[in-house]
Amino acid sequence: MSIVIITGSAGLIGSEATRFYANLGFKVIGIDNNMREYFFGTEGSTVWNRQSLQKVLGSKYEHHDIDIRNSEQINSIFNKYKKDIKLIIHTAAQPSHDWAVRDPVMDFGVNASGTLNLLEALRTYCPEAVFIFTSTNKVYGDRPNCLAFEELATRWEINPTHQFNNGISEEMSVDQCLHSLFGASKLAADILVQEYGRYFNLKTVAFRGGVLSGSKQSGVQLHGFINYLMRCVMTKRPYTIFGYKGKQVRDVIHASDCISAFHTFFKNPRSGGEVYNLGGGRESNVSMLEAIELAQQITGEKIEHSYVDNNRIGDHIWYISDLSKFKLHYPNWKLGYNNIQKIMEEIYEEKKSRWKRE
Repeated sequence: MSIVIITGSAGLIGSEATRFYANLGFKVIGIDNNMREYFFGTEGSTVWNRQSLQKVLGSKYEHHDIDIRNSEQINSIFNKYKKDIKLIIHTAAQPSHDWAVRDPVMDFGVNASGTLNLLEALRTYCPEAVFIFTSTNKVYGDRPNCLAFEELATRWEINPTHQFNNGISEEMSVDQCLHSLFGASKLAADILVQEYGRYFNLKTVAFRGGVLSGSKQSGVQLHGFINYLMRCVMTKRPYTIFGYKGKQVRDVIHASDCISAFHTFFKNPRSGGEVYNLGGGRESNVSMLEAIELAQQITGEKIEHSYVDNNRIGDHIWYISDLSKFKLHYPNWKLGYNNIQKIMEEIYEEKKSRWKRE
């Protein structure tokens, strides 16, 4: 029996990974204590997704309602299944800039200390397994904001002659910039994942994601902007834009494309703590204003939106991932959802019956 351990298994990326590997014949051990509801309230709850996994997957999915900060419970699971663990996918996190300020100790505990617990369990019980960490583009802090931008009608865009015109690469420095406390805790975890790969020669990798999206996300104002925007349009809820004239740009990747990249690495892993930027790249990106217009076109509804001329601390003006490094190492991988409209249309189709009742 081959086992995959997935933290945050009821979240967007975790649940996508759970379904994927269960359908491949793996036994999935899911770790998720619904901290998202604690962070964001009832709308952030992932219980509905966990229940769906248990109903559809049955015995292929074994759920554990534990906290990744609890090293004793983590070690107990790894010790029990150590001979069969082939892969660990770590997606559990506190994911919000704004929330991290409220409780920096908990933010660091979940994001950094929880990751350390999992890495130690990997090293102790199953050092031959592959360890995949869902990192974030926020490890670069506000360094991308130092690039040369041009203001267009609906977006900021980088100067076409700039070295990062194809997107931000892994060569960008993570030092001497403002990260936000969330960015700092995720960077600490990212460095730990690299170090366990390099120092102990383990098969670890950190995927630094852009905006991760899909219909299985419990989007809220503080996290998951595409999903939350669609919810606001469909339920006639006012939406607030924070700063940069609403022209800030993000690349957006569907959860299934994240898992496709994860599995591609798993099939042919590299030792030594690799890092890859992972997002929609030049194929799938959008500004806030463009996303609002798209959401209105898809739903046929108008949204009431307001503007606050105060961007969030450390927020990016423009961020598009350069996928060149991953594509160089794995040339057969490509995006399945290669435009943002396709992702938003899927959210609309899967959520319209539920959200329109709100």
